[in-house]
Amino acid sequence: MVKVTAQMVKELRERTGAGMLDCKKALEENGGDIEKAIDYLREKGMATAAKKAGRVAAEGLTDYRISGNEAIVFELNSETDFVAKNKQFLTLLNTIAEGIMASNATTTEEALTIEVDGRTIETILVDATSAIGEKLSLRRVSRFVKTDEQAFGAYKHMGGRITALAVLAKEDETVAKDIAMHIAAQNPRYLDRSQVEPETLEREKNVLTQQALQEGKPENIVEKMVIGRLNKFLQDICLVDQPFVKDTDIKVSQYLKANQNEVVQFVRLEVGEGIEKKQEDFAAEVQAQLRNK
Repeated sequence: MVKVTAQMVKELRERTGAGMLDCKKALEENGGDIEKAIDYLREKGMATAAKKAGRVAAEGLTDYRISGNEAIVFELNSETDFVAKNKQFLTLLNTIAEGIMASNATTTEEALTIEVDGRTIETILVDATSAIGEKLSLRRVSRFVKTDEQAFGAYKHMGGRITALAVLAKEDETVAKDIAMHIAAQNPRYLDRSQVEPETLEREKNVLTQQALQEGKPENIVEKMVIGRLNKFLQDICLVDQPFVKDTDIKVSQYLKANQNEVVQFVRLEVGEGIEKKQEDFAAEVQAQLRNK
């Protein structure tokens, strides 16, 4: 009996788009012969997602679940916004959310191996890709754990185009929701200035210095200008320094202090962040299809 290796499974997955466990079984059933395994998967309807494997899935929805002292957030991608609104996609989103929440998964890789009703989430996605007709993918899965004294605040915008989740030091439903709403609206990158990497500060300082010099300012003025602009940069990217979205006369730090609370950590997901979207030439695509007929 031929031993099925991880490399063989990887190659079959890349060629068919089928799930990892399905590829392993196909190879085992066919003595390690990849070509026969491909036919096997096609016959079982598991390789129909292959043509869609190279497509870009940059639309979709983000979501979260909270259960006791644990919360999860994740992003489920599709190729078009239209599909992200249909009933099948929304049902899939809920299935994945419940499956991840009920597990111990803390990463996307772990989440894909979770079994829901006898199938892994990875296999469920492959099957859904075949059924819906668009590439579907899961990414940016994370889990948060709080203490009994702490609180979760969560907010979804535009039905899940943006999801924000915050962990607060003290239980306060109103403050928690307000902070999550602010994070969704203002997109802070850091909690406070202590979290900003030195290289990020140095890079921004260099850019601001060159900008000031090109404006023809004297060197003794440039330094003061850079300090002021750097403070503005930090105010824009640090949560506690941002003007509070519900009262821009105060900063988030002042709002938290007035309510005797603090933000411990937070996350904000917006659909498609970091995915390079393919620019489609629709006219050229139609012409190509007509030539092939």
